[in-house]
Amino acid sequence: MNNMNLEFQTQPVDMNSWRLPENQRWAFQHMAEILPTATISRGDGQVAQLPEGHRDLDSVILPPVFAGEVPMSVGSVMATTETDGWMLLHRGQVLTEQYFGGMGAGTQHLLMSMSKSLVGAVAGALCDSGILDPEGQLTDYLPELTETGYAGATVRELLDMRSGIDFSENYLDPAAGIRKLEEAIGWAPAKAPGPTGMYPYLRTLERKTAHGGVFEYRSCETDMLGWICEAASGSSMDILLSDLVWGKLGAESDASVGIDQFGTAVFDGGINATLRDMARFGSLFLNDGLSLTGERVLSSEWIEQTLAGAPDSRDAFADSPVDNLMPGGMYRNQMWFPYEGSDVVLCLGIHGQMVYINRPAQVVAVKLSTWPVPQDPARLFPTLRAFDAIAAALLVEVETASAPTPSEPEPSK
Repeated sequence: MNNMNLEFQTQPVDMNSWRLPENQRWAFQHMAEILPTATISRGDGQVAQLPEGHRDLDSVILPPVFAGEVPMSVGSVMATTETDGWMLLHRGQVLTEQYFGGMGAGTQHLLMSMSKSLVGAVAGALCDSGILDPEGQLTDYLPELTETGYAGATVRELLDMRSGIDFSENYLDPAAGIRKLEEAIGWAPAKAPGPTGMYPYLRTLERKTAHGGVFEYRSCETDMLGWICEAASGSSMDILLSDLVWGKLGAESDASVGIDQFGTAVFDGGINATLRDMARFGSLFLNDGLSLTGERVLSSEWIEQTLAGAPDSRDAFADSPVDNLMPGGMYRNQMWFPYEGSDVVLCLGIHGQMVYINRPAQVVAVKLSTWPVPQDPARLFPTLRAFDAIAAALLVEVETASAPTPSEPEPSK
């Protein structure tokens, strides 16, 4: 492990200031000291061991995108993208694990929208058990939604972010739905009178188009999904996460989740967890839903249909009103697929959070960061390319090592 560039917070950080760029690195590692949270218990199960086989991955060079591009190394990408910690597993073995800015192996870091993938896993486990029907109407679980914009929508449309709800995810617009949501749940000071709490806010959302249309990334979809999971199961999200995912994952540490004024989880981006445990989570998508301890977390069928997508998932993604900069990709069950095919799967969160899963190379990589801006393709795509480059190099190594040795010619008689 590498831990360097220690930084210490000397000024108080609160709801008004935690999102300021100068405070984010400290805040993302100390959310429980700023805002209310609930514990996601790891339980008392077996810890999935992560054997170490450290190698120099920093010197791996990224293939150029265009002629004349200045060569970049994995190390230079990590050094220029506000990395708080990153690690890479190959076939379950740790090849590198590095921390910066005061973060350590036991630090819970804010996952932002990688939380969505964890809530998606809870929904998957509930579908596996028959408690939740992916094709069911939301009003089957919450009749009170009959008078809201979500009337007529299905669980599947939430999982794939294909409802017709009117909600803006423009992080730079102070009047966008995402910013109003943050005010409602107490993550930001209210600028105008409005609903208080997650559920009251979701009830105000209106429909703009028919449900089941194109993909549009909206945090409210995961928030409604979390509410549906709670209604279907009769348990709160912190308990669901513990019982269905975290307690079966072989997690090393408890996680936590931000909660609103009434104790409701911030489903779309409020989970905090360690780097190592997010690598364990990513491994589910290499092992067909089994944890590294061999315990079943998600069914192989859920993993299979996540990877396959719906027949029109990629068309719905391509027709999104916002350019997702991932031609040929798709979004399925709260997971991102950045390329054609399903070899690479991502969990993503703003300000630079990523779990990278490369199935052919048997690689899981995790990067936790504090970019000064929410979204930045100039930081996102070099990170993706860095992990691609490592995975490609490891795949060549494995294929070379497993290639049959040419037989020696028989001696002439």
